[in-house]
Amino acid sequence: MPIALPHHDGSGLFVTTTAPGDVSLGDTVRLRVRVPQGWGPASKVWVRSVQDGEPRYDAALRLGTADGWDWWEAAMLVANPVARYRFLLEVSPTHDDGAAASVATGSTAERSYWNLNAQGLFRRDVSDAADFRLTSFAPAPEWLRKGTMYQVFPDRFARSEQADGHPVPEWATACSWETPVVGTGGQASTQFYGGDLPGITGKLDHLQELGVDILYLTPFFPARSNHRYDASTFDSVDPLLGGDQALVDLVEAAHARGIRVMGDLTANHSGAAHEWFIKALADPGSEEAGYYYFSADHSSYESWWGVASLPKFNWSSDALRRRFVTDDDSVVARWLKPPFSLDGWRIDVGNMTGRLGAVDLNHEVARLVADRVREINPNAALLAESTSDAAADVTGEHWQGAMTYSNLTRPLWSWLAKDAPNVNFFGSPQSGPHKIDAEDFLATHQELAAGFSWGVRKNNMNALNTHDTARAATVMVDGGPDVGAFLTYCLPGVPVMFAGDEFGLEGFNGEDSRTPMPWGDLQRVRRDLRSVHAALGRLRKELPALTDGGVRWLHAEGNALAFVRETAQSSVLVFVARDNADVVLNSPVLSEAQLTSLLAKPLHQCGTVTSAPAGASGVERVRLRAEGISAAMWALPGTAIPVR
Repeated sequence: MPIALPHHDGSGLFVTTTAPGDVSLGDTVRLRVRVPQGWGPASKVWVRSVQDGEPRYDAALRLGTADGWDWWEAAMLVANPVARYRFLLEVSPTHDDGAAASVATGSTAERSYWNLNAQGLFRRDVSDAADFRLTSFAPAPEWLRKGTMYQVFPDRFARSEQADGHPVPEWATACSWETPVVGTGGQASTQFYGGDLPGITGKLDHLQELGVDILYLTPFFPARSNHRYDASTFDSVDPLLGGDQALVDLVEAAHARGIRVMGDLTANHSGAAHEWFIKALADPGSEEAGYYYFSADHSSYESWWGVASLPKFNWSSDALRRRFVTDDDSVVARWLKPPFSLDGWRIDVGNMTGRLGAVDLNHEVARLVADRVREINPNAALLAESTSDAAADVTGEHWQGAMTYSNLTRPLWSWLAKDAPNVNFFGSPQSGPHKIDAEDFLATHQELAAGFSWGVRKNNMNALNTHDTARAATVMVDGGPDVGAFLTYCLPGVPVMFAGDEFGLEGFNGEDSRTPMPWGDLQRVRRDLRSVHAALGRLRKELPALTDGGVRWLHAEGNALAFVRETAQSSVLVFVARDNADVVLNSPVLSEAQLTSLLAKPLHQCGTVTSAPAGASGVERVRLRAEGISAAMWALPGTAIPVR
């Protein structure tokens, strides 16, 4: 049975600022923590913050009690741009009636002390690394955290009528739309299917039907590969995709439908065929030679992971900084301005940008890019790829969120894994995902999400899979992508569909996953999940708790997970199971009113889920039961906060 534990998550339910969602350096904010009366009760509570590197303890006052929870509140000075804090709770045999104290008094023989941080509750001292974080950086645009994102790999999405007129480039292997994708070897990057930007424009109604608000395009610059991460220029749209006007038309059509459009930019490297690199290679004395890392005799150069076609940028070059970022018509700026009017960038391998050996300019470059983006459009979004533990680089100061796999995608694959050997498991030497239970999923998720501020967590990309990974349908048990989608839409973050997820497409690695879309070809539709994604996207728009609510985990054991997204006005409970499971929820895990609402029909479900009273009388306990792999969500009343 779930156990009610002290809780704080950094959301608006627990943090009061001068202006909602707006924190400035030097502000005093009020922080709340809720403690179940049956757990302790807590006799004293302090907020432990780190100010200018030194710990400080501020005593909390007990606000009162609501639905079996004691609420405590303390004031904290935002002394630094990233304010770190956690709670110290004292438990003693007697309740201290809410009186605050600067220090504990009396004997410690019968007292215990607990630390509550973003990773959980500990009856010992803990590192500052997992402290809650509150930042004074400019918030990301609201449309990002409230949006549903759809990723398109242009070569494989859709061909327009004009695509037949595009010549097959000399580097490419021409393919029909039905040609099987080659997932390994030289052809993986040279197979050319001829999808283009007008083809995407012609399918925007499909995106609208799925509830998509954000279209994320992988690179559209001319290149010598189908993935186009090896740009040969940043000054134009690849003519094979329709050229500059095709991008203008796509963005205008998307905006008319309320869909934002984000581009994909390689700030870490260019292609070896890039006009800058060709000049740099030919002339060691040129300005462009300083854009890259060459050996002393100019006979070799640094590249991304030793891939010669991807020479690495040297961000020590002031000239590169001007041309890429700060000039009026720089790479970063040009595409955000009219007539192109992109709504933001996803920065490829943002974690590696500006880093080589002892050189680490990563945050400096990120700050430079962010300042330029916000100068042009304060309402633009800026995300960065960081495939492992991204928290140290993604504070919200520059990158507003991360495309990362460590805190959700990887543990989710393992929890829902089937026997899937020979699947690329995020570049690790494992032959595929290893199966874990719900306890390990939650522990991994909490540990690797703990380093993000609450604001950044809401902007991180929640992906089941992407163009760089195997497909969820290949690695998960039957029904796993449905259950996984529930989590990507309902946990804090921006849900991401990679084009083809809605058709159950498969793939054992990133290249194999870039299958042409099965428009009008029902035989290539593995499973039609359009209604699943459309329903989840609609509910995400209709239920404020799914975008603004905090998150409190209620259950994680074996086959089942349960959590609640909660605000003072409304809440949403989510229950997911990978196989048969029974979960009993009681008070004070949920209030009586919330337990009563849990007996109603779910707002949405897949598989078979039922709810029924589990107590002798009334609704003091409610049993949730899943028959096989299933998921469901319920609308609940909000969480009551006592007013002092």
